[in-house]
Amino acid sequence: MKRIYMDHSATTQLSQKAFDAMLPYFREEYGNPSAVYDYGQVAKNAVEKSRNRVSKAIGALPTELYFTSGGTESNNWVIRSVCRMKKDKGRHIISTTIEHNAVKKTLEQMEEDGFEVTYLNPDKYGHITPEQLEEAIREDTILITIMLANNVVGSVFAIKELAAVARKHKVWFHTDAVQAVGHIPVNARQLGVDFLSISAHKFNGPKGVGALFCKLPNRLKPLLTGGGQEKEGRSSTENVPAIVGMTEALEENVLNLTSNMEYLNDLMNYMNEEILKIPGVYQTGDPVNRLPGFCSFVIEDISHSVLLVNKLNEKGISVSSGSACSASSKEASHVLLALGYNDQLAGCSLRITLGMDNTREDVEIAIKAVRQAISELRSEQVSRAPRLEGRVSEIHGQ
Repeated sequence: MKRIYMDHSATTQLSQKAFDAMLPYFREEYGNPSAVYDYGQVAKNAVEKSRNRVSKAIGALPTELYFTSGGTESNNWVIRSVCRMKKDKGRHIISTTIEHNAVKKTLEQMEEDGFEVTYLNPDKYGHITPEQLEEAIREDTILITIMLANNVVGSVFAIKELAAVARKHKVWFHTDAVQAVGHIPVNARQLGVDFLSISAHKFNGPKGVGALFCKLPNRLKPLLTGGGQEKEGRSSTENVPAIVGMTEALEENVLNLTSNMEYLNDLMNYMNEEILKIPGVYQTGDPVNRLPGFCSFVIEDISHSVLLVNKLNEKGISVSSGSACSASSKEASHVLLALGYNDQLAGCSLRITLGMDNTREDVEIAIKAVRQAISELRSEQVSRAPRLEGRVSEIHGQ
């Protein structure tokens, strides 16, 4: 049985260029970048060249880029540091009800520490309007954190317009761009944000490395203290091979961005067209402003996503129900609940995210497998339980 991977929003295969670029820094040029001798200086030069290249790829200055262990650390660093730095000015934060858990759970901890968070409710596609944001800003608002693209439904949001509202009120604005960078054009300077988080393994780089854009003259207090690496901002010996690999992967994706987007959107449109022919299957997220290759659905008359994902896995198709970080959870997606779906529909979602390694044939095989899996599960359940409640048409008027 051919196995087909279609969960590229969870993680991606390391690109060959990234792999090749990383190899010398494991066993040949393995010096500590903080060391003054040749081994260390070779490693340091690799880190600084990578900083120049990554910052250019996202429209930043090298002095505005800090390497981290990934999106989760970058998000935590911004939120926790701003709360420490600004607590005397205010304790109010604004976010949305559909953020990734790396933001959501961090904000919940900040609430436990005495900060107040206003969670804006989006429309059915996940969008927040500038008017909503402006209405929520107060004198004591110290931070706004809203993602650039959603990891469950694939919608891409108008961050430039929202950041402009924040700038008007002199409030720092952070965006979690983990799902977007390397897949759609992202220019931190043009977006007008103060902070932007990225993660390499989402764009064919290695796991365990990412970066944080921090617009000058803003500076964050360190989340990790110690040796003072990363311009005294983030202590810990730099992961040189991973940083080099991230750089190669990002540049390769940005260089081929237009053709990649066209290819993935063609596959996505075909998959959506065919899967939406299945009765009781509905698309989630913005049908136009969405990530390339990102297919997401809710499904009626199946009790839970785990059943469907497992059934597809048996058929050789690797997909998910939404966020990979909570894929094993049987709780309904907080994102889909926030978008207006009830417990049953929010609990039975399917996310198929295509990559450049997928072919038209792969998509055809996956479509057939999805049809079979849904039919089989509905047949298995019909004799055991009454019709499940909750039609999309009853909720969103579809």
